[in-house]
Amino acid sequence: MDLSASLAAVSIRSMSDVRRAAEALRDIALRCSGLHVIAADNIASKTPMEDADGNILAADVFGWTGENEHWWKDSKLALSSPLSRACRYESEVFWANAQGFHTRQPNPYLDEMSLENFEKRALTKASIVVPLHLPFGQIGAVCYVSRDPERTDMSAEYEQWADMLALLSHRFVAGYVKAHRTRRWLPCDCQLTKREVECLRWASIGKTDKEISLILSRSHATVRFHIQNAGEKLNAVNRSQTIFKAAQLGYLGAAA
Repeated sequence: MDLSASLAAVSIRSMSDVRRAAEALRDIALRCSGLHVIAADNIASKTPMEDADGNILAADVFGWTGENEHWWKDSKLALSSPLSRACRYESEVFWANAQGFHTRQPNPYLDEMSLENFEKRALTKASIVVPLHLPFGQIGAVCYVSRDPERTDMSAEYEQWADMLALLSHRFVAGYVKAHRTRRWLPCDCQLTKREVECLRWASIGKTDKEISLILSRSHATVRFHIQNAGEKLNAVNRSQTIFKAAQLGYLGAAA
């Protein structure tokens, strides 16, 4: 399979490209041992992916038309499914079944995640999953499931197709998000200073201005100034939103 041609086929530059790109991804997945696509651009949103005319891709393109196949209508799925939950803790493509999460590298977070009632909660017995960590903290996911609903082992498909599907999934969903996003939630080209980031990092783990001033050997007023100044740059209305927006832009990183 020509990877360059496949990437071009699933690329999206505007909403008018969405349906064509979705159809290309569907057809490629079918050629990969008959896989079926489940795509979500944002696992925190209840809004399904749509084409330029408002048609839901899951039904109109990816073929989830059965009476019990309208998975996007399950408002609790992103919170209850072990697949979507795993995408919050893993960034590389993996496959999963009731026996566990199968990843390229060990991930202790996934090892401790409950797989009780896996099929009921995941709506499948096994799936290849591509987590998509996008700008501003958005997480998407594309799952590939077998056309055989009884399949519980996808190790062969994973070894053969996972890396290619990961590239195609990212290209498709990232393009969709850019084409679909019309409102800017964060200021453009916002640059925080080293001191502002330092203060916000401590604030993000619950330290007060007084505690931060002792840690950094700076005055209480200086700490407050840096946090307020960062808030103005981020167009934040309060301390909590300042921390949230800074985290969305990747300034704060993960806790050590």
